[in-house]
Amino acid sequence: MKHISPCLWFDDQAEEAAKFYVSLFPNSRIVQVSRYTAAGPGKEGEVMVVVFEINGQEHVALNGGPLFQFNEAVSLQVHCDSQEEVDRLWAAFTKDGGQESMCGWLKDKYGLSWQVTPVALLEMMSDPDPAKVARVTKVMMTQRKLEIAPLKKAYDG
Repeated sequence: MKHISPCLWFDDQAEEAAKFYVSLFPNSRIVQVSRYTAAGPGKEGEVMVVVFEINGQEHVALNGGPLFQFNEAVSLQVHCDSQEEVDRLWAAFTKDGGQESMCGWLKDKYGLSWQVTPVALLEMMSDPDPAKVARVTKVMMTQRKLEIAPLKKAYDG
């Protein structure tokens, strides 16, 4: 087996979405664009599939029509090294119709669910002290965009 690539089903915005995603992350690029032929099922010449990389990880975007929609059962989690990175990505993803949820979750303007997660939170949540984890969890459950400073304050007690 060579690798596993998530395939994201879009109505007709695969290329637009792929360009948006690669603009947000380093080491990202459009790899290939395939178009429908006369054989269909889409209109000849329109984008069928876009292969792109986000930070070196291959993804596929398919223009498959309106039959299927994204939902929160699957999300892409971004591990952020700083509050500035969380803030930048949160603003980009929620711009132009994106929707905030809770605990670092959101939907972008295409309906794809993301978790914008500080690495610091992941480290705090894996602490062996259940009291620390409980305090951090309590604060996290009140936040939409995750804010490291209040999480750290709760962690420290």
